[in-house]
Formats: sequence, structure tokens, C-alpha cells
Amino acid sequence: MKVAVAAANGKAGKLIVKEAMERGMDVTAIVRGENKTEARAVITKDIFDLTKQDLEGFDVVVDALGAWTPDTVQNIYKAVNHLTDILKGTDTRLIIVGGAGSLYVNPEHTKKVVDVTPFPEEAMPVVNAHGKALEELRKVDDVNWTYVSPAGDFQPEGERSGKYILGGEELVLNGKGKSEISYADYAIAMVDEIESGKHIKERISVVSE
Repeated sequence: MKVAVAAANGKAGKLIVKEAMERGMDVTAIVRGENKTEARAVITKDIFDLTKQDLEGFDVVVDALGAWTPDTVQNIYKAVNHLTDILKGTDTRLIIVGGAGSLYVNPEHTKKVVDVTPFPEEAMPVVNAHGKALEELRKVDDVNWTYVSPAGDFQPEGERSGKYILGGEELVLNGKGKSEISYADYAIAMVDEIESGKHIKERISVVSE
């Protein structure tokens, strides 16, 4: 299976590359500068400079772009729009590293995590940008996309347990009553979805056991 990981030098991207390579996948890292991943194949380009031709032949493209500053946060949803534009009408699947703020907290799907959680003011642009990316994806019919929301407490340095619980549109708590997952376990879930392709045009979510 041929997989491209965009923004591969980020914390999530590097772990997704590592996990995919350990499973024998043919992985290409898409990075803006020096490749800091374990991938041997590299495309050195900004995500917004990628063309349809750049992504030809890949079974899956992963969008692992993160952005945290006021000047860059809009790139979260703009990257989704760009990638869907150049992948439309192809068989290549697009899998997005998403956010947790858009997960629903009631069965009626009328309230989201962002509606009931007192996020720090400085975090709101990021939360909203991830939510907008999902809204944009839901309008796309000609790309085989999957949006993967992490748990609310997404831990960059968390341990790799090798286990997780798969959820859907609603926030899921683990056996400890917590919404948490490490980046390493999230990478496992992401690569499981790359392998299976079970959730086309769906949002899924993952939490630690």
C-alpha cells in the first residue's frame, strides 16, 4: 500500500509514518524542509503547493497538518480544501488528523464538546478551525475522505499502549471515565484505518482503553 503523509515532520505525522512503515507500507513523507521522519521517499513541498500529479499513485494521503498561531490556524481547514480539490474524482483516500471539539456529547447531536467545555481562549481558534475542516469535508462527495477525531486529552508524550476504543460522532470515555489518548496510540488507530478503509466519508473517533 502506498501512503503519503503531509506535514510528516509534525509530532503526529512522524508517528504515523513510523507506524505505517513498521507494518511494511510504502510511505512517502511530504515535508517543507529537511525530512525528520523514518520515511526514505520524500516530497519536499508546502502542502499548498501540492498538485494532482504529486499525489498520483497513492492509495492513501494523510493530512497531519497542525497549526497553532493566529496567523496560521486557518491553514487547518484550507489544507483540507486544497487536498480535496486535487484528489476529487480519484480513488485515493484522504484521512485527516482531526480535532475533538466537534464531537457530540448527546445522542440528539445538538451539543458538541466545544459547546460545553471551557477551553482556554487562546485554544479556541484551533478548536474552531478543526471544526470548520470537518464541516468542509461533509460537503465533499467526490473524495473518499475519513476524519479521525482524537480524544479530548490528546497527549503528545503519552505512552504507546497498543490499545484503543473506536468511536463515531460522539465523545467516548474510557474505562477510567476519561477522554484521553496518546499520539502513539492515535497513530495505531490511524494506520488501522489506512489498512481497512472501513469508514469512507465518515468521522470516527478514538480514545485509550
